[in-house]
Amino acid sequence: MKVSEVVKSFKPYKVLEGDYKIWLDKNENPFDIPTEIKEEILEELKNIPFNRYPHITADPLREKIAEFLGFEKGNIIVGNGSDELISLILKLFEGDHIVISSPTFGMYDFFAKLEGIDLVDVPLDERFKLQNVEDYAENAKAIFICSPNNPTGNTQEREEIISILETGAPVVLDEAYIEFAEGSNVDLVNEYDNLIVLRTFSKAFGLAGVRVGYAVTSKEIIDYLNRIKPPFALNSLSMRIAELTLDHYDLVKQNINYIIKERDRIYKEFKGYVYPSEANFLLMKLNAYEFLLEKGIVVRKLGGRLDGHIRVTIGKKEENDELIKALKEFLEVK
Repeated sequence: MKVSEVVKSFKPYKVLEGDYKIWLDKNENPFDIPTEIKEEILEELKNIPFNRYPHITADPLREKIAEFLGFEKGNIIVGNGSDELISLILKLFEGDHIVISSPTFGMYDFFAKLEGIDLVDVPLDERFKLQNVEDYAENAKAIFICSPNNPTGNTQEREEIISILETGAPVVLDEAYIEFAEGSNVDLVNEYDNLIVLRTFSKAFGLAGVRVGYAVTSKEIIDYLNRIKPPFALNSLSMRIAELTLDHYDLVKQNINYIIKERDRIYKEFKGYVYPSEANFLLMKLNAYEFLLEKGIVVRKLGGRLDGHIRVTIGKKEENDELIKALKEFLEVK
């Protein structure tokens, strides 16, 4: 038996486990979906035939998302998390490399390595803004732009995104955190057939455990993606839960507003140590990971260019109060 050398080079993805009181490390929504939606889901369970496969391309959910965003079903594809869609996109286009701008979401790098695709990193500037990406667009399989960017929290200028789109290279605009930001660029799909916008139900919608992602793009790209996408990939439960959550977006929006208010509160408390954010987390220039862990608070420890930084997910008010208290203690003894 011979295992691929590429696979051998990977290490299993691991997360911290343990009996900690506050978890602010995975950019999860601190709120579970509201009770009224769960009650509807429980009723739906009675009507879902578990012996039957779900819709082959999840059309009921595609139609619901299209209506929600003002597109047509033919512009939408759903996946088992947006990670599945990233993997499919890398199989779709010709080219010899992908372009990323670090620091950014690690799964672009992960799937590129898994597919044996060269990676060109054009680092973000000192303000975490894109720079000179267009210079590397020729023969690119895809250019990945994360906005709001994980782990920095900032958005990228629309004019710069358009400039990159004008190269004609496939552009993947990851808007996983866009519900926490001022504005989206998803409308550019109507103007550029080389744009794919990724979205997720894991963050603002509070459905990280359900694993539903989707993409908005041209009908031509959707057609090609559906040719290589495994059939029945999204299970019946996940599909219906996502549909019902969209039906109650007013409740989701309440939680989004709460998180934004808490994010801004923490930012003001530590303005000299924290970067502006339009996501549900904050990047902090504080080497406080171990200190917080001793207090029972788990945040994300960063490395590389962001060595000495932590990324803090916005939690509920009482969790954030504990975080603020602990960080003030850290600064006192620093």
